[in-house]
Amino acid sequence: MSPIAVGGPELFIGDDSTYVALVRPELDAADEEVRAAAEQAGVSPEEFAGPGNVWALLTDVEDGEGDGFELPGLRDIEAEDFAERLLAGLAGAAPFTVEAGDVLRLDGRPTGDDWSFTAHVTPPEGHDGPAQSLETGPLPGARLLADIEAFRRSLV
Repeated sequence: MSPIAVGGPELFIGDDSTYVALVRPELDAADEEVRAAAEQAGVSPEEFAGPGNVWALLTDVEDGEGDGFELPGLRDIEAEDFAERLLAGLAGAAPFTVEAGDVLRLDGRPTGDDWSFTAHVTPPEGHDGPAQSLETGPLPGARLLADIEAFRRSLV
């Protein structure tokens, strides 16, 4: 079976091997792969797809050890505020820190036209994953700005 297409707003900071991502996955209950997976799981496609309004924070580090957790209290307005503060930090062209509640602190530092980040992730109470810090390599500033703007537009 092919992978299920997941839509919804997503903001990835990093690259294919090391990243932190703020996502609100949305599955389409009418999608053929979703229907097949739901049947295999023994639930309705609507139940399998879920409400599509729960945010999650995902991480992956170079050794392929991904992790993540849901952020059930996070609202779109708060995700947009995080994106706006991230844009403001990038516009300042100096080291900055942006926080997303108690679960994420993102320290950005310019490296020429690029940016490097240290993400400090602290899982919420009840999640058994460890707190972690991860470093991204230099990321093109122009691409970051475009990704953040696309993320903000996806929230509308």
